[in-house]
Amino acid sequence: MQEQFITLLKSKTSDSTSFVEEIASVLDIGYDAAYRRINLKTNLSLEEGVILARHFKVSLNKLFEIGNQNTIVVELPPEPKNEVALEHWLKVSLQNVQVLSKLKGAEIFYSAKDIPLFHTLNDSLLTRYKMYVWLKDLNIDMAKSQISFDEWMKTIPNSLLESAFALGSIYKNISITELWNDNTVTGTLQQILYYFEAGLVSKDVALKICDDVHEVINDTEKQTIEQSIGTPNNKKFFHLYKCDLHMLNNTIMVRTPHQKVFYSPFTVLSYFKIEHQDTCEMMNDFLNKQMSNSKLLATSGERDRTLFFKMIHQKISIAKERINLDYKMAFL
Repeated sequence: MQEQFITLLKSKTSDSTSFVEEIASVLDIGYDAAYRRINLKTNLSLEEGVILARHFKVSLNKLFEIGNQNTIVVELPPEPKNEVALEHWLKVSLQNVQVLSKLKGAEIFYSAKDIPLFHTLNDSLLTRYKMYVWLKDLNIDMAKSQISFDEWMKTIPNSLLESAFALGSIYKNISITELWNDNTVTGTLQQILYYFEAGLVSKDVALKICDDVHEVINDTEKQTIEQSIGTPNNKKFFHLYKCDLHMLNNTIMVRTPHQKVFYSPFTVLSYFKIEHQDTCEMMNDFLNKQMSNSKLLATSGERDRTLFFKMIHQKISIAKERINLDYKMAFL
């Protein structure tokens, strides 16, 4: 196990630093003593293992994966159960994405059961409504309360909104591939209808949120045609595929030249983070297979692309008709 641990540490070290010298410095031991530990002639003590793990930012939990093909370790972030925790979640997500934006060759692959998060993080009613829905799902007190979206929207801290907008804007600096299907927009529309029918969203606001969804789809179609987010000259690509064969599940794969990591959805905003490389390769192969059975809408032809986005807009329009109809029926 020490051999695999040392190999893992080597993968984390700086190219400009002698690995032996770094180990000696971290453990405060001589060069020869460090060399013997690296070459397995001397066993690392438990204390030394902890010190090295902290220095190289390696979880000792990963040692459980060594030699066991059926066991992997996953990381589960804390759930954002209130506004303060949600803001923290957004800021941590921003930090993680900023790191990716600086890595040459980094890209995100998104199997989009629902509209991907970054499409909805802008100065709109939809962004605010998404926050309301998340907190309704995760915060027990808010779930029990009868506070309407119209009322809650007036109390949103500016810092929470700014964190959301910052996260949404950073994605234009990363190459992104997304898989959508005809139902990717359905979850968002169901959320709008659910709280409207529960009397927690007014008719006018519900209709405006639907208009925001229309706008998201318009922007996505433009990005699909230009194969870029932001300006047409952006060097980061945006590829949207239409997947008709497989069910999508909101899995996110992060690919860099050095490693792969994927995030498997757990609850509303929580994901299992998996770094086990064999498992990541399996997921990467599966996502590539999904992509090979899908249509790249930028090149599949104007007819296919137009029909796809037209169908999504029709679903949004049907939701608006239902809101108007339910509102009229309430007075019968």
